[in-house]
Amino acid sequence: MLNQWIFDFAVWVDATRWSTLLHESFYLYNWVETTHVLSLTISLGLLFLIDLKMLGYALPNVSPLQIANRLHWPMLLGFSVMFITGALLFYAIPVRSAQSVWFRIKLLLLVCAALNAFLFHRALRQSAAGWSEGLPTPRALRRGAGYSLLLWTLVVICGRLIAYDWFDCVKEPHPLLAAFAGCVAGQEVF
Repeated sequence: MLNQWIFDFAVWVDATRWSTLLHESFYLYNWVETTHVLSLTISLGLLFLIDLKMLGYALPNVSPLQIANRLHWPMLLGFSVMFITGALLFYAIPVRSAQSVWFRIKLLLLVCAALNAFLFHRALRQSAAGWSEGLPTPRALRRGAGYSLLLWTLVVICGRLIAYDWFDCVKEPHPLLAAFAGCVAGQEVF
């Protein structure tokens, strides 16, 4: 039922004029994809720097709160551009994306990464008052930084694997995998 609704929505989006124009554009799709990857490298580069600092592996002479505060806005700008361009990439090829195991795993990982970021920032705000410069990073922040590194690494891997989808619905994957990929009986990936 849910897979049928997602498939119908993806087919509807695919039938729109702008989706077709974006997908068939000789340059625009490539520029959107390039912007997505570049904003990803900037955003994740800054995020990984913060995470590595929280884990004690980078910038030993800089306050963790200072680095987190200074990199917050550039990182959010990069994530905003990354989110918009990612939505445009889905908009350009909605049916294939909606029926991709890797795309669905990536979305699940993005939700987990967003939840982790929320919990990380809450723990950072709560520990800021009692956390002095000479003390080690609180356990909750180290754990959140480790989860962040893992989740975002997996997001990038899944994002890259979307282009090489070995589990397309036309290949008749295992029924459990077909259900997770969103394969709808009698329908094919476009």
